Amino acid sequence: MTLMFEAVGIALLNWILGLVVDRQQMSMGGLDTDAMSIGTWVGGGLFGLYLLVCGVVLLRTAVRDRAPGRLARILLVTCAVVHGLVGAFAVGLVGWPAFAFLMVVLGLIVLSLLGYEAEPPAEPAAEAAGGGQDAPSPA
Repeated sequence: MTLMFEAVGIALLNWILGLVVDRQQMSMGGLDTDAMSIGTWVGGGLFGLYLLVCGVVLLRTAVRDRAPGRLARILLVTCAVVHGLVGAFAVGLVGWPAFAFLMVVLGLIVLSLLGYEAEPPAEPAAEAAGGGQDAPSPA
């Protein structure tokens, strides 16, 4: 749920930043202000969507009460790495409370990854029924 709120917050923050750039007619290095504001909106939307997908994966894991699959684990590991990097940048730009929030979210993601044991591979039906090679032969 925390990632879903964070996704909305990131998208909203980037929408506001795009509006500020557009209304102030700011430009960096001669870039078009429309391109900068649209890039901010698209980037914020994609990052918000990424966090939303990560939140849905965690919610699905919690509802099913099973370990996430391989692709879901890769997605959650990348989300944890992103939170570590954004947290490092947030210390200098925003301050320690933002860093603490991001580290709590990072810890929750890592906890969800480590909280479930990997499921053992299923045995074939023949071995489970006792028809394997280790079974004694009737003689």
